[in-house]
Amino acid sequence: MNTSFAAVAIFGLAAAGPATDEKASAIPTFESLGLYYNSPAAAGGCRVRYRAAGTAEWREGYPLVYDERERQYRGSLVGLKPDTVYEIQLEAGGKTAALRARTWSEQFPIGKTTRLQRSTDQTIHIREGGTETAWHLVAPEAGTKFVSDVFNLSDYNVVVEADYVILRGLELKNAGIHGILIKSGVQHLVVEDSHITGWGRIGGARVWGVLTGSDSAIYAESGAGHLVIQRNLIEYPRGGANDWESGHPSGPQAISLVDSRGGNVIRYNTIQSTDDHGFNDGIGGGANYSFKGSPNRDSDIYGNIVSNCWDDAIESEGANTNVRIWSNYIHHTFVHIATAATAMGPLYIFRNVLGSSRISHQDPSGGMMIKTGMNYLNLNGERVSTGLGYRFIFHNTALQPNGALDVFSSHELHNAVSRNNIFYSRGRTYPRDFGAPGNDFANDLTGGYLGGGFVRSMFLPGGRLEWYLSSAINRIQWGRVQYNRNGRSISITDPMVEVKNPALDAGVRLPGFNDDYAGAAPDIGAFENGLPPLRFGREMAPGFSRPPWELH
Repeated sequence: MNTSFAAVAIFGLAAAGPATDEKASAIPTFESLGLYYNSPAAAGGCRVRYRAAGTAEWREGYPLVYDERERQYRGSLVGLKPDTVYEIQLEAGGKTAALRARTWSEQFPIGKTTRLQRSTDQTIHIREGGTETAWHLVAPEAGTKFVSDVFNLSDYNVVVEADYVILRGLELKNAGIHGILIKSGVQHLVVEDSHITGWGRIGGARVWGVLTGSDSAIYAESGAGHLVIQRNLIEYPRGGANDWESGHPSGPQAISLVDSRGGNVIRYNTIQSTDDHGFNDGIGGGANYSFKGSPNRDSDIYGNIVSNCWDDAIESEGANTNVRIWSNYIHHTFVHIATAATAMGPLYIFRNVLGSSRISHQDPSGGMMIKTGMNYLNLNGERVSTGLGYRFIFHNTALQPNGALDVFSSHELHNAVSRNNIFYSRGRTYPRDFGAPGNDFANDLTGGYLGGGFVRSMFLPGGRLEWYLSSAINRIQWGRVQYNRNGRSISITDPMVEVKNPALDAGVRLPGFNDDYAGAAPDIGAFENGLPPLRFGREMAPGFSRPPWELH
């Protein structure tokens, strides 16, 4: 089986220079690089060094992992700057490769501009695209807002059938099925600064015969890819998914990608609703147990607020080849991040904040933080597993009370690596051993709500979505403890005591992921004391400004 893809230049931002070794390649996004190094055999790991071109200091990246099926080392560089040339050195088995690659620019070159007049109740079809150096911008007239309200009499607000298109600053209401439909195979589309609400058919449980799930604010058909979905407000679908008391949830979604071609960035969106109009998944798609899926490969999901989901807040399932999910705030869901399956990997899940989890309107007991799972497929007469890709799970924070019952689901799991997470849960922390290839769980802060400490007390109170670590926390000291106070001796059973915060300076170094720590060692969890807060949602996006639908 061979599922390799050649490195491609996307958004007109190719590698700054050719690789000096034809066996190596780098695929960029705004803030990441997916690295690929072909090797006939594993050679004791693949070391990574990198630097911005023109700077003197080399930095160490997280080692690439070897896939015997592809005879390839794979991995990612994260935390990079947009529109920057990086020099990369890969070393495995005494052999080296050198690369130069440029991350994407956040400025898209505009060619034709189509200005939309105030409002319409008709579906807009975008059939004229742009080019790599001249994108087609579709936006309201300057100084006005544009509203598409199709009043449930049309299936879609917008249908995109062309490449190199930017949809900017639109207000889209009451689509019968999808707010934006991206047709099969469309590449290089940006949807930004828009408001999508009121879409979809009435939802309900599959066991009730409702088979119209996955109506989405943004829906990409099979083979679409290289999508940038950023700074949008997606809220309040017309219907709503059922909860788990009536069977597997089925109903509206915010963003759905079906067997994407990859190269997607979904960032700084605010996805919200009420539980009565809740989503099935917030960000998701399919096919789950496959070697494609959503978002498939070389994709980033970060800076989003995702809430009010009855199944998965973020569903990243399928190949998961160099997919990075970080700095999302996830709240009021059943599963925080679903990863069944991760057929190719590696998948990186880091610095996310995981809030409330619940099963149904009536049952607050909660689901799991990370869903895992796998199955077997017959491809070209060969029985192959969809569960051998690596998952790297670093520096996430689980908030209690009302968090997930378990950290991982009970499904079969292989090649998962966790470090420096705050994983307090009332149920099971790690799954049982399913045999080779094994998992590697270490240096996480774990425990039950009472036995592990009162998690809220670990963080300093703040008015925004930020949880910096306090210097001390409250903890029960079990048993009878003698105290002398004012000359009297008293005993207290199970007293509350103040102890040093066990997350401060207690992390292990993860090259490329926590090199900028501020103390004696990295802090455990999503937040590093001494550094700026993480950014969640559209209003916290760098350079955010109010779009036309909020101003006019």
